[in-house]
Amino acid sequence: MSVELSTSSALEAVAAESPPIVHAHPNQFALLKQRRFAPFFWTQFSGAANDNLFKFAFTVMVTYQLSVGWLPPALAGLVIGAVFILPFLLFSATSGQLTDKFEKTRVIRFVKNLEVVIMLIAAVGFMSDNVSVQVPVLLGCTFLMGLHSTLFGPVKFAYLPQALNERELTGGNGMVEMGTFVAILLGNIVGGLMVAVPGAGPHYVAIFCVLLALAGRVVAQFIPLAPATDPGLRINWNPITETWRNLRLANDNVVVFRSMLGISWMWFFGATFLSQFPSFAKEVMHGNEQVASLLLVVFSIGIATGSLLCEVLSKRHVEIGLVPLGAIGMSVFAVDLYFASRGLPPSRLMTLGEFISHHAHWRVMADLALLSLFAGLYSVPMYALIQLRSQPTHRARIIAANNILNALFMIVSAVLAGALLRAEFTIPQIFLFVGLANAVVAFYIFMLVPEYLLRFIAFVASRCIYRFKISGDHNIPTQGAAVLTCNHVSFIDPVLLMAASPRPIYFLMDHRIFKMPVLGWLFRLARAIPIAPRAEDPAAYESAFEAAAKVLRDGDLLAIFPEGGITSDGKLQAFKGGIMKILENAERDGIKVSVVPMALTNLWGSFFSRVEKGGAMVRPFRRGLFSRVGLIAGDALAPAQVQPEVLRSRIAGLLKL
Repeated sequence: MSVELSTSSALEAVAAESPPIVHAHPNQFALLKQRRFAPFFWTQFSGAANDNLFKFAFTVMVTYQLSVGWLPPALAGLVIGAVFILPFLLFSATSGQLTDKFEKTRVIRFVKNLEVVIMLIAAVGFMSDNVSVQVPVLLGCTFLMGLHSTLFGPVKFAYLPQALNERELTGGNGMVEMGTFVAILLGNIVGGLMVAVPGAGPHYVAIFCVLLALAGRVVAQFIPLAPATDPGLRINWNPITETWRNLRLANDNVVVFRSMLGISWMWFFGATFLSQFPSFAKEVMHGNEQVASLLLVVFSIGIATGSLLCEVLSKRHVEIGLVPLGAIGMSVFAVDLYFASRGLPPSRLMTLGEFISHHAHWRVMADLALLSLFAGLYSVPMYALIQLRSQPTHRARIIAANNILNALFMIVSAVLAGALLRAEFTIPQIFLFVGLANAVVAFYIFMLVPEYLLRFIAFVASRCIYRFKISGDHNIPTQGAAVLTCNHVSFIDPVLLMAASPRPIYFLMDHRIFKMPVLGWLFRLARAIPIAPRAEDPAAYESAFEAAAKVLRDGDLLAIFPEGGITSDGKLQAFKGGIMKILENAERDGIKVSVVPMALTNLWGSFFSRVEKGGAMVRPFRRGLFSRVGLIAGDALAPAQVQPEVLRSRIAGLLKL
């Protein structure tokens, strides 16, 4: 292990901290033509396909072809699934440490070497005619393939932030999520068809599994190096203490930890549906095995589609505003699935053609496709957010802790589904229960982490109320402290700035706006900093600037409107001197900070702006829906270059573009 995963610590540590080079390409599919992504994508695709081909073929053998007294067919799927998931609980903490300590590409190649060895052993099991040897060998290989996936999980998600920049991270995660579910689907279909070939089915499975493992190992050789992020790490081999340590580490960043819980809940939600598909197809939909496969196909295509849509809807940023949208869709269509399926009349088992010919079944398939599509919109931004916000030296260990939480949530899902069935709940009622529970859990998470809700509001405002175009967004820093300065045209200006930035923004705002019924609540939720004029309340004035200084000390983004209030005539007003006090405090604290001039365009005269002969928010359709507005971000200024009139001149220049 130490030879295979050797690392050159000093150079790798420096390279690991360097941001990925920005690459211009039209969309996420263009990543498949680039060496930094394509070999990695096909490596993880082949591994996921092999996992599921092997597991499903083995399950079909035990269910239909073999007679094993201690493993009855009714329990085969449950036992094989439990054996596969056990390594996630035992070894995830260790695998996260190995990924942080060693160069990631070598970890990947080691894992793929392990997969080849496991599949060679599995081939012996598939080709054996002795059931007493065959089943234990294949169960052992199931455990080892679970170990293979446990080792690959942290490196899969830790590799992406090193290979992709922030604008590519959502698209890259979407591609990986799509590829994973397509691989699962293909693995199950091919495994089921292949093992059913009379006489030689298990032999074909053995050969195909070995070839797929070898193909994955060959492709892995072309993955570029991804340096270690913490080469000096000392491995703690105790999985219990290390798991607890990683969870505490993740909990230091509230957004990251709550996102981990959100992802684990998504696995709980998805596992409930996937585990019930066979029974749902037979007992509720009155369909045969082909119908059960169709439901799996529809679900997988929905997840893949939602994952790919994330980049389009997020405009190539990490847009966590999609998470509440995904949660809403998951609940709505899970509840509708209950109503669509509860009243279907009894029938003999239908073939696939007969099932499709009934129009009532199309609503069921639409619900499954849409709830899984929204699950894709829900999960991809959360994964991207964890990758972006986690400390690079601990990223893999945090992802490993998330994998443990995922496994625990899936186990709880299975136990709860079993308890509900024993309590005589029908399968549609279980779907209804999970859909309603999803709404409650999502609301709880969004209240704990308001950033999700705020980004959702910004997402809706910038796409549904206005057609919002951002120019120069590469000037908005993706890391480090900065002051964003912008003209003030309307009450919705802060919301549009939120929509433009991939990072949270803290606003310094006039205290009077907090007294407004809806906007006041929104800005308090956003933890905006109220400021009062010095002559009116000197203590509040000084407290506001000290709070602003803390934002910059923490390395976050601070936004101010230097005019001090919303324009009453649509023209740029004189700038006040607050920006100079902010920069003086930053210099006092020894903080390196940049100042980014920004200009909001075409907002004057809209519903949320004032007008020359009236107030704001009095005529809802003053300019109609979807009116064009924009934001232009200019080149950053060093503090030494900033004076109120210089800054005003820069923003005035942006308004003329």
